[in-house]
Amino acid sequence: MQRFSTSYVFTLFFALIFLVAVHPNCFGSNFTSDPKFMRTDFDGDHDVDGVDLALCSRFFGAGNYGADFNGDNTLDILDVAFFSESFGIDNYLDAERFAYVYEVGPGKEYADPSDVPWEALKPGSLVLIYYRDEPYASKWVIAVAGTEEKPIVVRGVPRDGKLPVITGENASTRLNLDFWNENRSVIKIGGSSYPSEFPEFIKIENLDIKSARPPFSFLDDRGNTRYYSSNAASIHVEMGNHIIIRNCILHDSGNGFFAGSQSSDLLLEGNYIYDNGIEGSIYEHNNYTECLGIVFQFNHFGPLRQGCRGNNLKDRSAGTVIRYNWIEAGNRTIDLVESDHENLINDPSYRNTYVYGNVLIKHDVEENGQVLHYGGDGGDYDKYRKGTLWFYNNTVVSYRSGNTTLIGISTNDETVEAFNNIVYTTASGYHLAVMGERGVVEFYNNWIKEGWRVVHGSLYGSFTQHDNLADSFPEFSDFANKDFTLSPDSSCIDSGTVLPAYLLPLHGLTYEYNLHQKHSVRSNDGTIDMGAFERFQVDNVKGEY
Repeated sequence: MQRFSTSYVFTLFFALIFLVAVHPNCFGSNFTSDPKFMRTDFDGDHDVDGVDLALCSRFFGAGNYGADFNGDNTLDILDVAFFSESFGIDNYLDAERFAYVYEVGPGKEYADPSDVPWEALKPGSLVLIYYRDEPYASKWVIAVAGTEEKPIVVRGVPRDGKLPVITGENASTRLNLDFWNENRSVIKIGGSSYPSEFPEFIKIENLDIKSARPPFSFLDDRGNTRYYSSNAASIHVEMGNHIIIRNCILHDSGNGFFAGSQSSDLLLEGNYIYDNGIEGSIYEHNNYTECLGIVFQFNHFGPLRQGCRGNNLKDRSAGTVIRYNWIEAGNRTIDLVESDHENLINDPSYRNTYVYGNVLIKHDVEENGQVLHYGGDGGDYDKYRKGTLWFYNNTVVSYRSGNTTLIGISTNDETVEAFNNIVYTTASGYHLAVMGERGVVEFYNNWIKEGWRVVHGSLYGSFTQHDNLADSFPEFSDFANKDFTLSPDSSCIDSGTVLPAYLLPLHGLTYEYNLHQKHSVRSNDGTIDMGAFERFQVDNVKGEY
C-alpha cells in the first residue's frame, strides 16, 4: 500500500475540509448520516476536532484501517472526504437536528420524565433530561419507532460531569402508558399495549439509572404500589431493533442491563455497569442478554453488589462481539452460553463469537475459578454454541491465590482460537490452567505465567499450542495501579501474530480501552503487541504512549 507523509495528509485533510465547507454536496452524499460517523470521533469526546484530525491523518498515512470510514477495505480519498464532512460537528449538543425536542428538569417545560408524552414520540424526537441534585423517581416504557435518519433519543444533560439520576425506588409511572412487566425495569424498551409500536432506532445516553430490585417499590401505570422482581433491570429491552445504550451508569438493580430474544442489533458503548445482583443468587448479573446481534465496547463492568454470586457479563445471543472493555470480577467475568430460541440458534452468527481487546480481572474471592466460559449451561447439548470463540489480544489478570482457569468449555463441539493474549496470575503458574477438561483449544502467540498447566485435572478434549512466551511477569507499566499497558522492556512488544484474514476488516484491532469508559485508536507500526494495549513505536524505536 502507498504510504503518505504526515504533512501531506494534513494538507490534504485541511484542503478537503475547506472544500466541503464551501461545497457541502461536492461528494454527492451526506457522509454524516452514515452510522459509521461515530468512528471519526477518534478520542471519544463527542467532538470531531483537531485532535481527531491529527489521529486520523496519522493512521491514514500509516495504512491503519481505523481510518476506513466508508468500510470498503480501501484507504482512499473517499475516507478523507468522510472525515472532512464530519469535522467540526459536535455529536453531543445537536438538538437542532431534531424535529421535536422535549426538555425535562428545573425551569424546563417538563418537571419530571413522567410528564413527557412517551406514548406520542415521533421519529426525530429528542428528550433532554437535565441534571438536578435530587434524583428523578420516575419509570417509563419506550414503545415507539424512529428511523435511521430520525432516531428517538433520550439524553441526559450532565452538570459538572454528573449524570442525571433516574431511580426506581419509589418511582412513579406515567398514567397514560399501559405496558406489562412493569416490575422488571426502571426504563423498558418494547412490550407495551399503549403505545404499541415495535421500537426501532432508539438511543439512551448519559443517564445514571438505578434501584430496580427488591425491596424497592414503585407506582405502576394505574397508580398502584408494586414491588420489583429479583430479575429487574435498570434497562430492560424486551423487544426492539437498532438500540444504542451509551455512556450510562446502570447499578443497584437485579440485572444492570437485560435484553430478550425479540431484540436485535444492540450496541452498549461507554457505559459503567456495576453493583448489581441479588445477595446469595447466581441468577442475576451486571449484564444478561439474549438477542440477535449485540456489540459491547468501551464499557467498564465493575464488581457486583457485595454477596451477589452472578456473572459479570452473561450472554446467550447470536452475533456477540465483546471488544475493548474493562470487565472486573463476577462469578465469571464473561459467561457465553446457549440460547433457547430457534431463530438465534439457527442464525449463522450463533456459531462465531468475538472477544478481543479487553481487560479481564479476577479477584481473590470465593467465586468460580474460570475467567471465561463458552458453550452452554442448561444441559440440552443440541442448543449449545458448537462454534468458535475468537479470543485474542486480551489482557487477563487474576489475583486469585487458588486455581485460575482461563477458559471453561462445555463440550468438545466448542472450539477456542486464543492468540496474542497476556494471561498473568499473582499466584504461581502451577495454579493457572488454560482450559477445563473439555473443548478444543488452539493456543498460540500468547504470554502466560511460567509454570502454567493445560488443565487442572484430566484432559478429555484437545489442546494445541505453539509460539507462546512463558515468564514470571509481562512487564506492565504500573501493575500496582492497574496500568496494564506495556513498559519499554516488555517481551510482549512485537510478539503477537497477524490476525487471520477471516477477522478482517470487521474485527481488526482498531481501538483500545482507556480508563474509564473511554477509548483511543490502537497504534499500528506494522507488528502486533500481545495484550489489549499496543505500545506506540516510531521507526522501530520503542517510544512513549
